[in-house]
Amino acid sequence: MKQHDFCYLYLTCENTVEASRIVDMLLKKRLIVCAKQTSVDSNYIWKGKFEHNQEMLLVMQSRLSLFDEVEKEVMKIHSYETVVLEAMPITRVSKQATKWMEENLKDA
Repeated sequence: MKQHDFCYLYLTCENTVEASRIVDMLLKKRLIVCAKQTSVDSNYIWKGKFEHNQEMLLVMQSRLSLFDEVEKEVMKIHSYETVVLEAMPITRVSKQATKWMEENLKDA
């Protein structure tokens, strides 16, 4: 069985406009193959204070081997002082999805 390094990338953004700009740029560069956006209530500690904000969460499909390149591109246009980009390996994927992802993602 052929091994793949597909992953989900998670990224929170300030709003829909920022999320869409990031997705468009990453898709054009073929660094992601798909992105889903959803509004989330975020609770976190920032500079010693408890914060609660509405954010947009991006769930994107990519390759682990493209993480550094994705991070570099996101940092160019993301508005946050501290960008939280996280990757989670995809352990299994259907044959049809594998073919689609391989055909549409940049080679690492």
